Amino acid sequence: MLELRDIHVHYGTSHIVQGLSLSAAAGQVIGIFGRNGVGKTTLLKTIAGWLQPTSGSILLHGTPIHELSTHRIARLGVGFVPEDRRIFPDLSVEENLALGFLQVPGRKAAQNRAALADVYARFPRLAERRSQPGMTLSGGEQQMLAMARVMIGDARLLLIDEPSEGLAPMIVADLYAIIRAMKAEGRTILLVEQNVANALEVSDRFVAIERGQIIYAGSAASEGDRSQLLDAIAV
Repeated sequence: MLELRDIHVHYGTSHIVQGLSLSAAAGQVIGIFGRNGVGKTTLLKTIAGWLQPTSGSILLHGTPIHELSTHRIARLGVGFVPEDRRIFPDLSVEENLALGFLQVPGRKAAQNRAALADVYARFPRLAERRSQPGMTLSGGEQQMLAMARVMIGDARLLLIDEPSEGLAPMIVADLYAIIRAMKAEGRTILLVEQNVANALEVSDRFVAIERGQIIYAGSAASEGDRSQLLDAIAV
């Protein structure tokens, strides 16, 4: 479904992603691990079109997307849940969710209503707070809203950046239940996460990144690979 070929990304003169190649099949969850500042978030932003690679190519279903605008990539079914969530504080929960409809401009109103009902069934907290401004939500509720917004746009490839950061364990458990459900539906997920144990439980494969390069890759089902991962990302 997704293939990255020798991707390089710069911030000015800083070479952040350095020749990284990665692939993900439909329905797979790929855990992306590493210390802060090694290029994980930059990688997700580049796939989503927020940043342009200096060189290399990104293919979605075999079609190059690395030169497309952000909104065109989103309309191809790529949803980005950034670490800062990007909730519009003065808009209500439902108004924030409605922005997800922009990803599928040709969808009929009845289909949008059905998608909204489905999201409320998955996220009952959001249903209870549908009229509240985004600024009044807790951190966990804002994370749910950010995830629900890309789901309502029928994203099939989700790029999720640090979903559990700063959240209570009970909220984290709820979020990971949602990630498992999305995986069961066949959605492909690239998951950047500092909580390695939780992320490995939902991942099929993983990569460890250091200085913008993959230094180790393995299977989340392999105890040996997990052990090697922890060694690879240890400070």
